[in-house]
Amino acid sequence: MAKQELTCDDILKELRAKQYRPIYYLMGEESYYIDLIADYITDNVLSETEKEFNLTVVYGADVDVATIINAAKRYPMMSEHQVVVVKEAQAVRNMEELSYYLQKPLLSTILVVCHKHGTLDRRKKLAAEVEKTGVLFESKKIKDAQLPGFIASYMKRKGVDMEPKATSMLADFVGSDLSRLTGELEKLIITLPAGQKRVTPEQIEKNIGISKDYNNFELRSALVEKDILKANKIIKYFEENPKTNPIQMTLSLLFGFYSNLMLAYYAPDKSEQGIANMLGLRTPWQARDYMAAMRKYSGVKTMQIVGEIRYADAKSKGVQNSSMTDGDILRELVFKILH
Repeated sequence: MAKQELTCDDILKELRAKQYRPIYYLMGEESYYIDLIADYITDNVLSETEKEFNLTVVYGADVDVATIINAAKRYPMMSEHQVVVVKEAQAVRNMEELSYYLQKPLLSTILVVCHKHGTLDRRKKLAAEVEKTGVLFESKKIKDAQLPGFIASYMKRKGVDMEPKATSMLADFVGSDLSRLTGELEKLIITLPAGQKRVTPEQIEKNIGISKDYNNFELRSALVEKDILKANKIIKYFEENPKTNPIQMTLSLLFGFYSNLMLAYYAPDKSEQGIANMLGLRTPWQARDYMAAMRKYSGVKTMQIVGEIRYADAKSKGVQNSSMTDGDILRELVFKILH
């Protein structure tokens, strides 16, 4: 029977309870969770004095498997454990050979392998050996639709509330690079005025540099409401500020929204919760935009719009387009969406 996959929270919960495993093989496309677990182990398992003799950090490009195994086989000095961290482990050749060590690992060693931008072949022996004695964790990229939920729960843990519009503005602007996103969130927490525990769109505008009135979130709202004047004002602003509003980002967000809208039509339950479940949204309020859009756009029209966004994307990359600027392409697209 397959083991149930441990989540990042499960692993951190175990670590906080001082339940340690001989190996943590952390792999995948999303660096944020890999760093979170590795940093927790590095910071908390050993005391500051124990770290001097019992913490070893190596980089994949500088070591081979034999070096890693030798380090793991050492006994701790004046401490219950030693921690060996292998960063950028994707650069280690013949990593498979680590499976020999894992057949009889040293229980006083905590070996942390950080394998970013890729994964182990789960059919091979190493993956099976890791799962037998330790943790094999795959850190997956989260979907754009899950970003507002991630932001809300991150801020909640810090005791800060965030207005839904502020959440969407930030999610649209930063995208799914969680390390960058959490950096921006920390910046917002630090810059909150004394005694204030709520982040508003004004704060996002002031500290992150996104206009609270002219951004992709507002453009999407204007299209949902079929507000032609507002949509064109935003495009004019984008044209004048291309650095903060690149067309590729706008097209990608519109494509995500209208593709989700297509799926929403297939939701068996058309309530807020039903649509949130269908689209994998963490909070039901995110479904409101889709419910409003379903009242304004038919399924057939939505399909046409998805095609038009793809066509605009090709044009923005120079396909069948000799003279149109990014502003022209967006204006034409918005016209086709609204008419």
